[in-house]
Amino acid sequence: MSKHYPKGLDGRQRDQNGEIREKRGDTRVATLRKEYGPHFAKGFRSDAKLETVREDTGKSLSELVKKK
Repeated sequence: MSKHYPKGLDGRQRDQNGEIREKRGDTRVATLRKEYGPHFAKGFRSDAKLETVREDTGKSLSELVKKK
């Protein structure tokens, strides 16, 4: 029997500790732009990986999508 935990940010499930699973680093910027809009990770190629964006900017996905 599987347990259901409340959904977190971006509709992602939380684990049993209540933490949201981190987005995979090999997710392409093009995929994230479909979800977060065309201005996500401006200045990065669409075939760049999320881990590259994180390393270059020093920001987490949450910080990258946060409205200014």
